[in-house]
Amino acid sequence: MNKKVVIRELKKDEINLPLFSNFNRYQEVTKCWRKIEGEWKIKEISFVDNWDENQYKELVKYLLNTVDTGGTVWGVFKEELVGFASLENEFFGSKDQYLQLSSIHISKESRGEGLGKKLFKEVVKKAKSIGLEKIYISANSSIETIAFYKSLGCVEAKEYNDRLVEEEPCDCQLEYVIKKEN
Repeated sequence: MNKKVVIRELKKDEINLPLFSNFNRYQEVTKCWRKIEGEWKIKEISFVDNWDENQYKELVKYLLNTVDTGGTVWGVFKEELVGFASLENEFFGSKDQYLQLSSIHISKESRGEGLGKKLFKEVVKKAKSIGLEKIYISANSSIETIAFYKSLGCVEAKEYNDRLVEEEPCDCQLEYVIKKEN
């Protein structure tokens, strides 16, 4: 029997280590995108992303800061947390046209169910409600992650955020253009 899926904004007092007790960030990566001499190419690069307790502690601090600075954090629940996303509240870009989607993750066992796309739609809905032009993503460069973002309509960012590039030089800098309704 399928469990009911609920996506909602998280309140500050909900964001704590026990919230993530059954979340599984595991991802085995074998190929990544790299920009080489101005062209995007797939390279054989292998690593495993598998967060430990310290990384979850850092995540909780980060998400609490997002809420404290006026950003939004969402959770996807099938009884327990199976996904989350965060949208920061610091505008940047030449026209202050960007806010950063600082995280979007689905637990390993729930990937492939369309939950990431549903979660992204919630982020876009919020972005539209505040009149945002573009969502900025500094994305893990694995082929699976970039395929996910491209399936949503994300493209290479027109302007790169230098701070984010410096923090994660192997990430792909992407943007999602918010479509205006007539």
